[in-house]
Amino acid sequence: MASLSFSSAVSTSTPFLRPSAFFLKPRSISRLPLVHAKIREIFMPALSSTMTEGKIVSWIKSEGDALTKGESVVVVESDKADMDVETFYDGILAAIVVNEGETALVGAPIGILAETEAEIDEAKAKAAVQSSSPPKAEEPAPKVEAPPPAVASAPATPGKLVATPYAKKLAKQHKVDINKLVGTGPFGRVTPEDVEKAAGITALPKANVVVAAAPAAATPAKAAASYPEIPGSTIVPFTGMQAAVSKNMVESLSVPTFRVGYPIATDALDALYAKVKKKGVTMTALLAKAAAMALVQHPVVNATCKDGKSFTYNSSINIAVAVAINDGLITPVLHDADKLDLYLLSKKWKELVEKARAKQLQPQEYNSGTFTLSNLGMFGVDRFDAILPPGQGAIMAVGASKPSVVTDKEGFFSVKNQMLVNVTADHRIIYGADLAAFLQTFSKIIENPDSLTL
Repeated sequence: MASLSFSSAVSTSTPFLRPSAFFLKPRSISRLPLVHAKIREIFMPALSSTMTEGKIVSWIKSEGDALTKGESVVVVESDKADMDVETFYDGILAAIVVNEGETALVGAPIGILAETEAEIDEAKAKAAVQSSSPPKAEEPAPKVEAPPPAVASAPATPGKLVATPYAKKLAKQHKVDINKLVGTGPFGRVTPEDVEKAAGITALPKANVVVAAAPAAATPAKAAASYPEIPGSTIVPFTGMQAAVSKNMVESLSVPTFRVGYPIATDALDALYAKVKKKGVTMTALLAKAAAMALVQHPVVNATCKDGKSFTYNSSINIAVAVAINDGLITPVLHDADKLDLYLLSKKWKELVEKARAKQLQPQEYNSGTFTLSNLGMFGVDRFDAILPPGQGAIMAVGASKPSVVTDKEGFFSVKNQMLVNVTADHRIIYGADLAAFLQTFSKIIENPDSLTL
């Protein structure tokens, strides 16, 4: 199981320190005053760049156990993997603040480490205080409703009539001297009601008109849609991995994408696979190698746009491949796939899949892809579209290879195995012609695959 060391800070007497501070080489003791650390807080470590909270899978050590520097203490579930977390200090695990199955924000204390048995009681008291007083969310300041703006009621300019056109029409119709009326409208404006009152006309009651209420301006966001509950249904909260996938999928909606499909004959690839399969080569490795070789010739498809103002030509071709695991999805990355031979690439892929299914991947093994490959062809799916992962320029969806009737240049019919490849790309940096050229190159490599084994 992957492991990571957590950092802790001296409680009471020292301020909170970032985890990276503990990787620094300590200065000469002769130049600094000696600090005797007695009680330390064990903080939730950041196991990846996107991790905001972690879940305690299990505590390897129990309260009261002695700890040695470098020893695994707790197993933490990040958004993609489970990792053993080691301690940087010798001491005693005096108290557990976050129990198994519970979550904590990155940087929050999850346990208390005492240097000696003499500090255990003090450490437990500190843990009790932290457990009983969770951080409170800031209460919004009471909303003070501003009084409605006063309508100015200054009299009209002397000698100048201020009346609505309809009021003037009514005054003429009922022979009312409008100049003698005192208007009740804004700025002394004479209204139709003023004219009717002067003419002795009783206003007719207005017809009941149903007016749709305007949405309250104070409502900042649209209320979440409510759906009817199905009796007997069970609500299951997202796991850390499912929450991460959900976040990425929502984030991907902000990227303008387009899709291009391309049929590719696979008879030659199938024949090559039959030969190299005995040596442990997988179809995924063949496809990843072919994609990497095509990306060498079309670097813009391997590029990344992150801020909407510029894009980056990535110096490495790292092929991420989607893998389904229990209750989630992860994309192990084949680094420098264009530089590795087919057999080494396949070996690395098998190792990555084993680590992924055991939830032991290191962050750099799943979050550093520059191009993603998703292969549902192995399940018999003939075509599908893939959603572009955030931070990448394109993703390829590979369908199953199936017998298809095709025609040659002379118009003769034949039956060949074909697979349909659909690529989803970021239209801010990759255009239709770019993707078409890339797919043509990829098709040539698949239809003449001898170069894959070189």
